[in-house]
Amino acid sequence: MPNTYPPFSHPLRVADLAARKPTRFDLAPDAAARGAMAADLGLSGLEKLNMRGELRPQGRGDWVLEATFGATVTQPCIVTLAPVVTRIEERVLRRYIADMPEPEGEEIEMPEDDSAEPLPAVIDLGAVLTEALALALPLYPRADGAELGTVSQAAPGAEPITDEATRPFAGLAELMKKGRDET
Repeated sequence: MPNTYPPFSHPLRVADLAARKPTRFDLAPDAAARGAMAADLGLSGLEKLNMRGELRPQGRGDWVLEATFGATVTQPCIVTLAPVVTRIEERVLRRYIADMPEPEGEEIEMPEDDSAEPLPAVIDLGAVLTEALALALPLYPRADGAELGTVSQAAPGAEPITDEATRPFAGLAELMKKGRDET
């Protein structure tokens, strides 16, 4: 059965938001929602998760979402598969632009701000939280003391090939030095 996205949803209809003041929020998904998010993101566990901030109008029709989120995640170590617990604290910033340029032809001029996106009819704070968490996760969690070892093999009587020997410019400095010494 495929996972649904987002595993945690908290939709806000933009038309229902106050046009002159910020809408504040403090989200803390329950254990079932955290379990669904952990499964969706390939985590061993998601113990704590919250996002607090505000969604406020800006200009004539744009909106800005500013928040901070915190999470305690458990992932398997990439070396030993032992559980690695990580505490994440991140800032979330999204700018929703009402008059985002529509693509015409092959090229489009996008706003310089990376956090800008078209204003949807519904802003799902749960989807924003899930995306922010996915982007903040450690890519290669490693348990304390876990190290990748090296393996070297060679036929009897032969010298094993090392990573250093396979680099194309590994001996260049030595050859240049030798060439200077001969002149």
